[in-house]
This record gives sequence, structure tokens and C-alpha cells, in this order.
Amino acid sequence: MGSASQSETGRAALVRPTDAHARICAALDLPDPQSAAVLAQKLAGKVGLFKVGLELFVAHGRASIDALAKFGTPIFLDLKLHDIPQTVESASRGAGALGAALVTIHASGGAEMIAAAKRGLEAGARAANLPTPKLLAVTVLTSLGDAELDSIGMRAPARDAALRLARLAVRAGADGLVCSPHEVALLRAELGRDPLLVVPGVRPVGAALGDQKRVGTPAETVRAGADWLVIGRPLRDASDPAAAAEAIAQEISAA
Repeated sequence: MGSASQSETGRAALVRPTDAHARICAALDLPDPQSAAVLAQKLAGKVGLFKVGLELFVAHGRASIDALAKFGTPIFLDLKLHDIPQTVESASRGAGALGAALVTIHASGGAEMIAAAKRGLEAGARAANLPTPKLLAVTVLTSLGDAELDSIGMRAPARDAALRLARLAVRAGADGLVCSPHEVALLRAELGRDPLLVVPGVRPVGAALGDQKRVGTPAETVRAGADWLVIGRPLRDASDPAAAAEAIAQEISAA
């Protein structure tokens, strides 16, 4: 099992997943690198990506990445950068030097910002002698429904907004997209196989929805064309995270 190989730098290199376990991205939404490493150890070999998000990275920076490198699983650095192009390029240069395999920005930052992020990742990775992370553009957050989009001045429905942003991001150089389960089939149909699709808002059958609005099950999300499924609380809060990951892999295999 797995979607990783070791690069010459010792960091895990990204490979598009082909089996059920490798499609699982475990969101390590924990307060410190030590807690994240404990959960990662339980899930190593059972998932294809480890996600480091804002909670962990803002508090601990590159220590949150370094604590996970020993497991040989590619790291998804979910920063969702969104600022003026020059600032995003500088921040992306720093992110590119950390050894992550995937880094996120917001597609709503516009084409110039997306292109700047790409330049920054390439420059940072080159300076650190590391593979360039894949750039993922977040389309519409899974916590937003049509009413929320209307309230912030984005033209709903969410699927149309996600497609507009996805097209813009791919044209500007993004390697992939983050979307909800509801938009996966649409983006695959419109954009083809090339863009990586990383999908949060995935809940195993019977799991609580939490603050997510546009959700789907593992099987239906993979059937629609997702590459990786981002799963947090169902793994983090499980009494046996490895068994929970195995159950999710079985759901994916049924797709």
C-alpha cells in the first residue's frame, strides 16, 4: 500500500493514488507536533497523506512538518494562502522549502496570485534542493452553502462558483483543486483527468457532519473522480484510528 516514495532528499515524494488506503488523507488537526506524531504513527501505512493545517502550523511552524517526515508519508500543507500576489509569492517561497508535497491557496485570490504562488513554490523548493510541491487551489469551502455564498457576494449555487474558480485556477497554473464531494463529478467532466482533486467534507456512512454542509461518503466521492479524501474527526477521534482508516478503505474499495 501507499502513495509515497523516498526522494533523494529523504522527503516522501507524491504519487497519484491507485489503491483505497492511499486515497485517504488524514487531517492531523492537533495542537502540537508531538500529538500529531502520535496519531501519525497509528495511521502510518494505513493512509496516503498527512495533512498539516492552520491550527498546527501557525502554532509550531516547520516543526509540525519535521515531526512527520520520519513516517515516509507525503505531507499536505493546508495553508489556504490568500493575499496580494507579492506576499503570497514570498510566503509560498517559504512553504516550498519545507518538504511538503502539496500546498493550498484560495482560488478566489485571482489568476495573478495563483501564478505568483506557483513561482514561489518553485523557487523555494529549488533553493532547498527539494521537489516542488503541487499547488492546490481551494474553490469553495465545504462549510459554505448557497445562502452563505450569497451573503458574501459570491454568485451561487456553490457548484457553479466552484467551477468558475476551478477553471481560473487551472488556467493560472494550479496543479489541482480542493472542492467538496458535490463538485467532484462536475470538475472531472469539465476539466478532465489532469487536475488533482483533493476533497474534504468526506464522512463515512453514519458519521456526524460537524460544521460541514456539502458532504459525501468515501465511496461516492471516489466514484465521482476524487484522488484524495481528506478525513479528520472520524480518524482523530476514533478509539482505534488504524481500524477506522481500514473501515474507510473498505468503503472506498466498494466504490
